[in-house]
Amino acid sequence: MSGIVIRFAVHADVAAILRLIHELAAYEKLLDRVQVSEADLLRDGFGEWPRFECLIAERDGAAVGLALYYYTYSTFAGRPGLYLEDLIVGEAARGLGIGRRLVAQLAQVALERGCQRVDFTVLPWNPARDFYARLGATRKDEWLGYSLSGAALRRLAGDAG
Repeated sequence: MSGIVIRFAVHADVAAILRLIHELAAYEKLLDRVQVSEADLLRDGFGEWPRFECLIAERDGAAVGLALYYYTYSTFAGRPGLYLEDLIVGEAARGLGIGRRLVAQLAQVALERGCQRVDFTVLPWNPARDFYARLGATRKDEWLGYSLSGAALRRLAGDAG
């Protein structure tokens, strides 16, 4: 596919990353939940202790997609993995194979770094579920997702003493 380049994000990509995050949030009707800023992304992705990495898809020099991910670790396998937090392809660039190329590049990164798997979650209504199935991803039915946040997180942390 000519004109498409997949590369690692650099600090100069922060504005494009934030724009794509907003585009995803609007698509998922969750725009009111977005709190992240360019400063947050700079600190957490490109600071002294990066908490995430990001692949950028460019089409003719413009950022049109991303795969934002971070490391996990399997205590049973004794091996790292990668968690794909968000795969975003801008609406105007969908259907061009960019999502597949981003995930393929992420798979290559995982293998090069000795990771045993790439994990991710998908909203139940998201048509991307079919896309992931076509890639060979399997749905994990045996595990239920849970989250501690907000007041519950603070309350529990208070019990730590």
